[in-house]
Amino acid sequence: MHNRPALIAAALLTVSGSGLVARAPAPRWTAAEAQTIAAWKPRPAPRRDTRIEARIRQIVSGMTLEQKIGQMTQPSILSITPDQVRQYYIGSVLNGGGGWPGGNKHAGAADWAALAKAYDAASLSTDMKVKVPVVWGIDAVHGNNNVYGATTFPQNIGLGATHDPDLVERIGRATARQVRATGIGWAFAPTLAVVQNQRWGRSYESYSSDPATVTALGSALVRGLQGKLTGDGDVLASAKHFVGDGGTWRGIDQGENRSSAVTLATLHGAGYYGALDAGVQTVMVSYNSWAKDGAEPQGKMHGNRALVTGVLKDRLHFDGLVVSDWNAIEQVAGCERDHCPAAINAGVDLFMVPDDWKTFIAKTLADVREGRVPMARIDDAVSRILRVKLRMGLLDRPTTAGKLTGDAAQLDARALAQEAVRKSAVMLKNDGAVLPLAPGKRVLVIGAGADSFPAQSGGWSLTWQGEETDNLDYPLGETLLGGLKRVYGADHVTWSADGSLFAPGKFDAVIAVLGERPYAEMKGDVRWPAPLAHSALYPDQAALLGRVAGQGTPVVTVLYSGRVTYATDLINRSDSFVAAFLPGSEAGALADLFAGRQGLDFHGRLPFAWPNTACPTGGEPANERLFQRGFGLSFAGRVATGRLAEAPIVPACP
Repeated sequence: MHNRPALIAAALLTVSGSGLVARAPAPRWTAAEAQTIAAWKPRPAPRRDTRIEARIRQIVSGMTLEQKIGQMTQPSILSITPDQVRQYYIGSVLNGGGGWPGGNKHAGAADWAALAKAYDAASLSTDMKVKVPVVWGIDAVHGNNNVYGATTFPQNIGLGATHDPDLVERIGRATARQVRATGIGWAFAPTLAVVQNQRWGRSYESYSSDPATVTALGSALVRGLQGKLTGDGDVLASAKHFVGDGGTWRGIDQGENRSSAVTLATLHGAGYYGALDAGVQTVMVSYNSWAKDGAEPQGKMHGNRALVTGVLKDRLHFDGLVVSDWNAIEQVAGCERDHCPAAINAGVDLFMVPDDWKTFIAKTLADVREGRVPMARIDDAVSRILRVKLRMGLLDRPTTAGKLTGDAAQLDARALAQEAVRKSAVMLKNDGAVLPLAPGKRVLVIGAGADSFPAQSGGWSLTWQGEETDNLDYPLGETLLGGLKRVYGADHVTWSADGSLFAPGKFDAVIAVLGERPYAEMKGDVRWPAPLAHSALYPDQAALLGRVAGQGTPVVTVLYSGRVTYATDLINRSDSFVAAFLPGSEAGALADLFAGRQGLDFHGRLPFAWPNTACPTGGEPANERLFQRGFGLSFAGRVATGRLAEAPIVPACP
């Protein structure tokens, strides 16, 4: 390998503020950067619409620098008014989990739509030569999950268990309609992480540890969300988080991915090929850093020009917009929350600066005027933002002009969610053919999670972490307890959250519902050396199951979880064990499956290997697998699991 800089990417055609066509100098890479870029299989350049490209050049040539930087800025709805959108030429707004119109958690579709219309109207009343509508982004990651009354679908880990791209595409279509009902045009989904360590608190946002499954399902969701881009039921998708978020050391959120360049490209980057082929228009950069081969720190992704520009834009020919994550630029070396020329120069186009957007604009203006950021890079960013908006048809018809805006009926997608719930559950054990459980049986249901929408929904459900909610926040849907009463009859179902009503011989079966507390990024991490075992994290639930196990009454255990976790002790105490993951607002559909109604059977198969140790090292090595990825039982194939070898649950992993 020689040491001379290698020329990898072609020059970017840009337009200066004066209207003169200019070419940004072709980026030159070090030998190490060239090797990193070359690890990625190239994609052909997309065919562009010449009319759109001409319109981009015409618009950019008439924009001031202030207008360009405004288009590159994305504040939170909690920190910007519609009039400020007008005043600062803002190109995009967003809301995070817990960001509702007027701070009202129960805001309805009409409230969301009214605010969206106000932002649209403001963006169309600037003094720009060509008015450019704002685009609003939202974390609609399992349905339009921030919105009161919206049906939510199983989290991605459950959808991974379905192995059904057609189902995922239909969920994408339904989610897009839910989003458009609120007047919003951009969903921050899908997550394309190929998770390698279940300690990560975002594990449930991944479809699988199998890159092929992530590619198939991620691209299906993109197709479902985006449709043809210009329809009333279409929204922008966002492939995230580029790249390597699922492979951080010990699963630490926003941590360091220590893979080789080839592994980064072929394992962690696999889903991006499918998403780009499906036409995804936006890519969100990841919080994590990368240390090549675990020994060569490359810094945070938001500042990694070789990957954002060299790989994503040049090697893979992505010509849409690249957006940063929430305040992520402050983690780049030498940067602050509101100031990061390194991220702009790395290739980020649109900046998620939720609260500090005013100072971001001021400091970026200074960076350009003082030469720290070239005008060619600004023009490239603005051109990409305009390209996406023109492909959406926004300059001819703003999002809120769509016929679904304000239509609350679009939030209801219960039948589809019920189908997804039935297809996502994985039966790991069914000794004695306890399931299907015929109607007419006397059933005792134990566990507080049996009647808890927060427990069955997990994080990113109305709030960021999915906490600070209760059943009153879910007016549409069905808990598992509700479903069991519907299927078996209320007079045949007894609920005892603490199991105190159990007595041997009193019931024909016990259904024990165990589960994790809701969590999202950061709070959901199980940090080494803590054991990754459900009983260690929730000893009260292990004790609850112990109260009813082994006393002659068949026990069916249902586990709500955002990850696969050590649970051999719980499986051994159960006659049947079902991994339901996080089914969303329609967990009651599990009851139909348990009863085998209308020929229903279990078809879900594990998207990750299930661990046989409370101290998994990550990467799913053969000696740490209790059940292989792809495992799952059905009624038709009766397999006796028997007693499994239990590993010790130590207070701290060695």
